[in-house]
Amino acid sequence: MDAGLIVLFLLAVLVLFILAKTAVVVPQQSAYIVERLGRYSGTLNAGFHILIPFLDVIRYRHSLKEVAIDIAEQICITRDNVQVSVDGVLYLKVLNAERASYGITNFVFAISQLAQTTLRSEVGKIELDRTFEERTNINTSVVSELDKASDPWGVKVLRYEIKNIKPPRDVLDAMEKQMRAEREKRAVILNSEGIRDAAINEAEGRKQEVIKNSEAKRTQQINEAEGEAAAIRSVAGATAEGIVKVAEAIQSPGGDQALQLRVAEQYITEFGKLAKEGNSLIMPASVSDVGSMVAMAMNVIKQGSSAASSSSEGK
Repeated sequence: MDAGLIVLFLLAVLVLFILAKTAVVVPQQSAYIVERLGRYSGTLNAGFHILIPFLDVIRYRHSLKEVAIDIAEQICITRDNVQVSVDGVLYLKVLNAERASYGITNFVFAISQLAQTTLRSEVGKIELDRTFEERTNINTSVVSELDKASDPWGVKVLRYEIKNIKPPRDVLDAMEKQMRAEREKRAVILNSEGIRDAAINEAEGRKQEVIKNSEAKRTQQINEAEGEAAAIRSVAGATAEGIVKVAEAIQSPGGDQALQLRVAEQYITEFGKLAKEGNSLIMPASVSDVGSMVAMAMNVIKQGSSAASSSSEGK
């Protein structure tokens, strides 16, 4: 009885062992490489699979997810012979589990070493001042070279990113001094350009002021000249009209007597003013003969009236 239980127990253990060896569940985004009697038999993708006991063996297990690999810091020499420390991170993915298993022993180690050598080669092509601005181009070049090398291994290199570029301390100090000098240079240039623009604006303002003042003065002179001309025309017109009125009044009845009276009054008035203005006078011989003076003035007035009448009739 006891021997029978032991045999049943051993049979149960053997069945469980065989099931464990034959029934395989592959997780999502994974691939298992199966060998049969030491030779490649197939690739198991995600799901439940049954193997042949004692013949089939799972030799390699690969994750099909994207993997990030840290690339250790290394010393690179630039084109102008400056040593810089560069590190980065590499992203890759297994596309063919069979080639990743049999194409190379350790594709992660091989790709990381190849990334370091390719990075040193790319950094050596450029100068120190351009290493920072050429990071994108360096990353692209490294990915291109690694992708060519890893294609036979069934691995796809997706991208490479440089994390840090560290020049020596003395080079950093020199670069800082250069940047400070460049900033001071730009400040001086901007200040001089500001002074120049201010001087140009001020000169332009003075120019516009002179132009406006000259235009205002010219307008003022034109207006004054037009005003004086208008005043002269008005005075001349009034004088001409007055002369015409006087001539008409002389021709009317009693005009001679009125004119003689007016001339006599004006003569006496002006003679009185002349006597008041100075103490010494040179008097004509006929100064007391008012009648002769009036007659002489009347004769002149009549001659002028005759000439005016004849000229108006001629027109």
